[in-house]
Amino acid sequence: MANNLLHGKKGVIFGALDEKSIAWKVAERCHEEGAQLLLTNAPVALRFGQINELAAKLGAEIVPADATSMEDLENLFRRALEVFGGPIDFVLHSIGMSLNVRKGKPYTDLNHEWMLKTFDISAISFHRMMQVMMKLDAMAEGGSIVALSYIAAQRVFPDYNEMAESKALLESFARSFGYHYGVQKKVRVNTISQSPTKTTAGTGVKGFAEFFDYADKMSPLGNASAEACADYCVVMFSDLTRMVTMQNLYHDGGFSTMGMNPAVLGL
Repeated sequence: MANNLLHGKKGVIFGALDEKSIAWKVAERCHEEGAQLLLTNAPVALRFGQINELAAKLGAEIVPADATSMEDLENLFRRALEVFGGPIDFVLHSIGMSLNVRKGKPYTDLNHEWMLKTFDISAISFHRMMQVMMKLDAMAEGGSIVALSYIAAQRVFPDYNEMAESKALLESFARSFGYHYGVQKKVRVNTISQSPTKTTAGTGVKGFAEFFDYADKMSPLGNASAEACADYCVVMFSDLTRMVTMQNLYHDGGFSTMGMNPAVLGL
C-alpha cells in the first residue's frame, strides 16, 4: 500500500541487477511512494542483468558507473543533478562482490590482491560515493543515504569470507562520514543489516541454503524478505526518520538478538 512517503523526492539506486535484487525491490517501492529515480550499476552488470526492464517500468534513466572509479561517480552524480533539476534526496548503496568467494578460496588461504578488490568494490565504493557527492554538493539538506550490510560484520560466519571485513568497513564509513555529512548538511547516513536473502549474489555463497533455513528458524519473526527490506529503506529515505543517523539498523526478524531458539534443535 502506497502512502506517498517519498512524494517529490529524487533518489539514486545502486545495484539493481535482476528482480531478485534487494535494490530492484527498493526501486519499485520508492517509485510506488512517489519518488523519481535514477538507476546505476557497473557496465558489466548492465550487460548481464535485466535493469533495462526495471528502468522502463519505472520511467527511470540508467547511468552506467563503476563504483570504484571516481571519474565514473562524478559523471553519474553530475548527470543525476541534471536529470532531477536539483539535489538528490536519497541514495541506496547495494554493492558487494568477492572474487575469493566466487573462486572458492577459503578464508585462511585468501588471494590478498582479490581481497583488496573486494574491499574496494564492497566498502570503499561507499566512501568514494559520499566523497564525490559532498564535493559536488549533490545531496539535499536533510537527505538520506543507506547502505546494505550483514551481521557478519560483528559475528563469525566462516563461509562469508572477507566479505565480513568489507561489511565492517562499510558500517564504519557510515558512522565516520555520517558525522561529517550531518554537521555539514544534516544528511543522514545509515546501514541496514539485512537477513540472509535469496538474491543472485547471496545464493552464490557456500552453504547459503542451509544457513538461510537456520536463520529463519532462529529468528522469532523469520527471515526478513527483500520486499520487507524495501519497505524499511522507504522509511529511512522518508522524513519520518530525519533524526536517525550513523546507525547500523538490524532488519533480520530478531536474529541479531537471539542466543538460541528451541526450534533450531527441533524441540
